[in-house]
Amino acid sequence: MIEAHELTRRYGPATAVDGLSFAVGEHEIVGILGPNGAGKTTTLRMITGFLPPNEGRVSVAGYDLFEEPRRARRQIGYLPENVALYSEMRVEEYLSYRARLEGLDRTAARRAIEESLERCLIADVRHQIIGTLSKGYRQRVGLAQAILHDPRVLVLDEPTVGLDPKQIIAIRALIRELGQERALLLSTHILPEVELICDRVLIIDRGRIVGEGTPEDLRTRLQGATVLRVELKGAPAGADDTLAGLDGVDGVRPHPTEPAKLLVECATGADPREAIFHTAVDQGWVLLGLEEERASLEDVFIRLTTHEAERAATPVSEGFDGEPAEEEALADDDPPEADGSDDTEQEVIQ
Repeated sequence: MIEAHELTRRYGPATAVDGLSFAVGEHEIVGILGPNGAGKTTTLRMITGFLPPNEGRVSVAGYDLFEEPRRARRQIGYLPENVALYSEMRVEEYLSYRARLEGLDRTAARRAIEESLERCLIADVRHQIIGTLSKGYRQRVGLAQAILHDPRVLVLDEPTVGLDPKQIIAIRALIRELGQERALLLSTHILPEVELICDRVLIIDRGRIVGEGTPEDLRTRLQGATVLRVELKGAPAGADDTLAGLDGVDGVRPHPTEPAKLLVECATGADPREAIFHTAVDQGWVLLGLEEERASLEDVFIRLTTHEAERAATPVSEGFDGEPAEEEALADDDPPEADGSDDTEQEVIQ
């Protein structure tokens, strides 16, 4: 449903996205992870047609975004990180306006508005002025307008930002539901969110994909050989040397943060757990724990994105994703009304 080929975007001498290629299939939820400045938002803006790439192509639902922009954009629902809304409108009034812009007739618009209000948990504020809503409610209004025209592709940039824990749970459930009906691409900084929602993950750093696969695949690739975590009461002296001599054990090292535990590296295809248990009994050790040490998605993320110190030295004049700091400063605040009108009309005109 989404195919990006060799997408590249430069801001002067800085390259924010560098030859990015990936695809998102129908009924698939793909998450984009990356440090600040990795190119996530720039990538989403190019996918949705709000930002032209310097190089590369994008197709959405079979339509080339640059050769058939109107047809391609009709297939997309987009929730930017900083939602531009008409703050003087009431929620239902705004959604009705958006429905007209999307070309829905009166009957279809009424049905779509009711469904969006219910699915995004904003029916209770349907008559409230948008400018009086909390950030979390405005975020949900933005999601409601993104799904209003029943797009085949949804692109969400930080969809749960500003929500309270109860709202996050509800919106995550909604995102999983929406992903069963269409292709869904989202970016987030919340690692547990990726594991809870996404079928596949793209980890990008410096505008390039440095890791791709399911969360489980990424953990397995990072960890390599099986590692067992052994906890012995009192950390008996010489335990590491004794365990290192067992068949099927390639090495033993102390746990980096828990002195009472040892990490046992297993030989390929070996399972020395039974031997470890019997050894503990024979040595008179109290075995408190014996389990497989599993790499977390956080471990994968840290291992694959190792340039934070270099990013910290980036000049202040460069902002998020390599864009000018002035533009990013505006994005950090609630968007002015004029921005809402410009963004909304741009989506219809282009």
